[in-house]
Amino acid sequence: MSRAEITTPEVLSEESVVELSLRPQRLAEFIGQARVKESLGIALDAARARREPLDHLLFFGPPGLGKTTLADLIARELGVNLTVTSGPALEKPKDLVTPLTNLREGDILFIDEIHRLRPVIEEFLYPAMEDFHIDIRLSEGPNAQTVQVGLERFTLVGATTRLGMLTAPLRARFGIVHQLGFYPVEELEVIVRRTGEVLRVEMDAEGAGEIARRSRGTPRVANRLLRRVRDYAEVRADGRITRAVAEAALALLDVDHFGLDDMDTRLLRTIIEKFDGGPVGLATIGAAIGEDPGTIEEVYEPFLVQHGFLQRTPRGRVATAHAYRHLGFVPPVGSPEQPGLFPG
Repeated sequence: MSRAEITTPEVLSEESVVELSLRPQRLAEFIGQARVKESLGIALDAARARREPLDHLLFFGPPGLGKTTLADLIARELGVNLTVTSGPALEKPKDLVTPLTNLREGDILFIDEIHRLRPVIEEFLYPAMEDFHIDIRLSEGPNAQTVQVGLERFTLVGATTRLGMLTAPLRARFGIVHQLGFYPVEELEVIVRRTGEVLRVEMDAEGAGEIARRSRGTPRVANRLLRRVRDYAEVRADGRITRAVAEAALALLDVDHFGLDDMDTRLLRTIIEKFDGGPVGLATIGAAIGEDPGTIEEVYEPFLVQHGFLQRTPRGRVATAHAYRHLGFVPPVGSPEQPGLFPG
C-alpha cells in the first residue's frame, strides 16, 4: 500500500473528511478523464511487467480536476510510497535532499505547482531525474567541494495549472504528459451523488443535475456547491435537495445557470463596460477588479475561454458576443462569436 507523507491537523475539516471518503482506492474507480485513465493504465501495466519504475509524469490543467488524486492512485496501483511537496515549499536545494534520499526503488515524489520551482531547484532536479544522483555542496564559495549521492530509481510526478510557465528543459524530462480537461455534466452528476451519499443528504436526480450543471466542469467546485446547497436546504427547505431548492440556493450564491459566479461576472462586465470589450491586458483587468492576475489566469480564465465567454489575443483579452448576450448587452459589430458549450 502507498503511504502519502502529508502533514494533517488532528481535527480534519468536513471538507477534508468528505474528500478522504470519496477518494478512490483504485484507478478504475476514478470518475472521468477516460483517455488519461486508459493511457495511465497501459503505462502502469508495462512498468509492472518490466519491473521498472514508471517514467516521470506530468499532469497539467485547471485546478480541481484530480491531479493530486491521480498521483496517489498511481502509487497505490504500483504498491509504492508517495511523498508529497509543492513548488513554493522548495526554497533551496537542501529542501529536496531528504525527500529524494529517502525514496526507495519505484517510489513516487509528487510536486504540486511545479511551475513555481525556482531555477536553482530545477537545476538540482535534472541529474536526479536523468541519472538518479544529486550533487551536494559541502561548503559555500567558488572553491566549494561537492559530493555525489546516488538515488534509488524513482518517479517524479509533477502537476501544474500553467504548462507554459515550465521551462523547456524541465518539460523535456517528463516521459509521460497528460492534460486533464473539464468534466461533462453527466460525470459531475455522478460525483455530486456520491458526495451526497457521504454527507447523507437527501437529493433527487434533478437537484443533483442542477448542481452539476453549475459546477464549472470541476469536481472540486461541485462538492463545494453541494455543501452550500445542503446548508440552504436544511435552513430554508425541508432538508431535501430538489431542482427548485438547488436553483434558489445557487441564486443566493450568485452562481448562474452557466456556472459563472460573482467574480466571473465582474471580470466580464469590467472588460465590456470599462474597456469597450477589449482587448485589455491581464494586469489591467486584475487592477480593475482587485484580483491577482495569476489567479485570473489560473482559476477563472480557463473556464471562460473554453466556454466561449472570453478570447485571448496577442493584444489582450476580449469579451465575446456570447458574453455580451449572457450579461444582457448588445454585442458590437465585429465582436468574436464563440457560442457556449453548456446549454442554458
